[in-house]
Amino acid sequence: MESLGTLYQNYTGYAPDAITPLSGAGSNRKYFRLTGKRTLIGVCGTSKEENHAFICMAKHFRQKGIPVPEVYAVSADGMNYLQEDLGDTQLFQLIKSNGLCDYTKLLLRQTIRLLPRIQFEGAEGMDFSVCYPQAAFDRRCVFWDLNYFKYCFLKPSGVEFQESLLEDDFERMANILLTAPANTFMYRDFQSRNVMIKDGKPYFIDFQGGRKGSFYYDVASFLWQAKANFPDSLRQELIGEYREALQAFYRVDEADFSNTLRHFVLFRTLQVLGAYGFRGNFEKKAHFIESIPYALANLNVLLDEGFGEYPYLCKVLRKLCEVGNMEAKSQPSADVPQPKSLTVTVMSFSYRKGIPADESGNGGGYVFDCRAIHNPGRYDAYKQLTGRDAAVIGFLENDGEILRFLEHADALVDMHVARYLERGFTHLSVYFGCTGGQHRSVYAAQHVAEHLNRKFGVRIHLIHREQNIEQTFEAL
Repeated sequence: MESLGTLYQNYTGYAPDAITPLSGAGSNRKYFRLTGKRTLIGVCGTSKEENHAFICMAKHFRQKGIPVPEVYAVSADGMNYLQEDLGDTQLFQLIKSNGLCDYTKLLLRQTIRLLPRIQFEGAEGMDFSVCYPQAAFDRRCVFWDLNYFKYCFLKPSGVEFQESLLEDDFERMANILLTAPANTFMYRDFQSRNVMIKDGKPYFIDFQGGRKGSFYYDVASFLWQAKANFPDSLRQELIGEYREALQAFYRVDEADFSNTLRHFVLFRTLQVLGAYGFRGNFEKKAHFIESIPYALANLNVLLDEGFGEYPYLCKVLRKLCEVGNMEAKSQPSADVPQPKSLTVTVMSFSYRKGIPADESGNGGGYVFDCRAIHNPGRYDAYKQLTGRDAAVIGFLENDGEILRFLEHADALVDMHVARYLERGFTHLSVYFGCTGGQHRSVYAAQHVAEHLNRKFGVRIHLIHREQNIEQTFEAL
């Protein structure tokens, strides 16, 4: 197999300076950032057919002017490829860090207004035969997802039900869903985790599971994404934005739109609960487990209005929500997932005064030596300042050595934090030392503390030992 390093060298003419693993999400695909002559993202897939779907779709969308990453090079066996680096700013994380402020709401409006272009312009001239694993959203797809929910979430919940009666309602749901217009590109996993923000504009990734299908599905997927937890007022505002943008491609009565959409919202909610059950309870991936209460909360709201078309399904779902509520009440907080229990202690220190002891009793973690980095403390202008001051920050960042150093440190610590969250560990220490504990180590510790809190939402206890400064970043 052609490695990412070889692929990069063949494409750019230079070997990469570094290949840094990036944290993944739900899929088994592996992502890397390759730096050197150019900065690119390397992807190692597990399916040649899935890779081919993404590569073909990306090329097609770019020809349509739809903002997606460009694919630059593909390995001979089709298992690896290089694509454009869109940065690290995910719309989901931006909302998580900043809340629903004017800026994030603007990005949400821009994103939802681009969706009809992806769906309608994207469908024009697309070769749907490349879609993987299915070319179209059909009855088989509906039942795959409904059975995913039944076997991976409903049955493990312990809620008893009569399978034949449940299947009758599943049949009714399939009939309703499949009467909706279905000649558009259905992104399938259109959610804020798959929207990257670059230069203030949204770009779209992870559309390789797309196929021909109904535009309603993607609206439901985006606005009812469980952990995004949008208030209903914002959902209605964004539905209005979507319908306005939709008019250029397709006209639909507002009442008909709302009635059809709610069936897709229920279906999508069941599908994601199946995914959360499998990925969380069976594969032990933490962020899927954390999303379950949010999805059940969405389901509760849907059931308040009810679905007369699915009487037995609604009866079973109400029992399921009761079980979920009882389990939640047995936890310290009843309504939302608990904040991540992991605390990361990040500290700057002076080697002259010794490496800090780990007070947690955990005995593990990292100690990074910053003394090889160009030291601003050698210059009179910076001697009385620290790595938290703008002048020192400017010196270090313009010099660049510390940025290259932190690329590697971030990658190591990110993998450790992700694994600790999966395994339920409660503490990790990350220490940065330099000669005086004043400039380089302070900058590095501050950077890593803010980075980990922003990226993983974990609680951070930041200590600048030699300045006697402590700061806590609470879990997001």
